[in-house]
Amino acid sequence: MNVSDIKTLYRYNEWANERLFTAIAKLSDEDIARDLGGSLPSLRHVVAHIVSTEWSWLERWHGMSPAARPGWIDADLASIMVQSREIEAKRTLYLDSLSDGALASPLSFTYLSGKPDQHILQDLLVHVANHSTYHRGQITLMFRQLGHAPPSTDFVLFKSENR
Repeated sequence: MNVSDIKTLYRYNEWANERLFTAIAKLSDEDIARDLGGSLPSLRHVVAHIVSTEWSWLERWHGMSPAARPGWIDADLASIMVQSREIEAKRTLYLDSLSDGALASPLSFTYLSGKPDQHILQDLLVHVANHSTYHRGQITLMFRQLGHAPPSTDFVLFKSENR
């Protein structure tokens, strides 16, 4: 894997997030906030989790280890979407600064729990995109539980639309 592959992965990640977040924004406030069970009970909670996790990792990639979730995590969906776009812009600048060789570099960081760890940067970059994909799957299920058809976020659709 090289930086070009990572950039494609994150263009896909942003495209998929945008498709789902835009579809969620069209739902009623009641549907967005409805408790559907689980550790992330509502669509708003899942979106906040995705965006705050992407923020936390971007901070770590910049050498900082946040000790707490961001204050905006409890904001409304529109505010969280603004944060998402700001994170995407900052992440794009970060990815543009990377060389292929940097991907193999170890990165030390601390989890929110206070536990220190270290991984290769490339693995962390893949982890974050994969984490967001996992939670977008939860959003898809939640759409169906609420009686709505979710938009497709398939990678091949992304590739077809972005040739």
